Amino acid sequence: MCDRLRQRSGGKRGPLTGPNPTDRGKSGPKIHLITDRNGLPLSLGISGANMHDSLGLEPLMRGIPPIRSRRGPRRRRPAKLHADKGYVYDHLRRWLRKRGIRHRIARKGIESSTRLGHHRWVVERTVSWLAGCRRLHRRYERKAEHFLAFVGISAALISYRRLTK
Repeated sequence: MCDRLRQRSGGKRGPLTGPNPTDRGKSGPKIHLITDRNGLPLSLGISGANMHDSLGLEPLMRGIPPIRSRRGPRRRRPAKLHADKGYVYDHLRRWLRKRGIRHRIARKGIESSTRLGHHRWVVERTVSWLAGCRRLHRRYERKAEHFLAFVGISAALISYRRLTK
C-alpha cells in the first residue's frame, strides 16, 4: 500500500503528509506559530501541509510557556487571541472561553478578515522571517523532530535579533 502512495505523489512521502482530495496529497510541512503583538514567537508546531489549521490551535496554546511580567505572578496563558477565519469553529471558541482567553476570530459571511489585518500582519511578518532561513525553505530532514528543532532554532534567532535591537 505504501508503494502505491509513493507512486501517486511522484516521490517519497514524509511522515506528516497524506492523501487529501482537495490538494491531491500535497507533500511538505506547514509551520504553525503563535506570536505576541511584537512578532516574537511564543509557540511553534509543524504538521502536514494537508492538515487543517484549526487542528493545530489547541496544541499550540498548550505549548505557550509561562510569561514573566514585571509585577505579579507569571502569566500562564495569553489574555486575548486574534485569529483568521480558519479558526471559526464553535468547539475552539468554547475551548478558549473555558480557559479564560478572550478571542477575536473573524466569522465567515459576517465579518471581513481585513478588520483583523493589522493584527494578522504581525504573524505574517514572523512567518516571512522564518521563511528567510534557508534551511526551512526546503525541508531536507526526513524526521519531523529534526525539522521542528530547526524551526525552534530559527525562532530563537529571530527572538534574539528582535530583543537585542
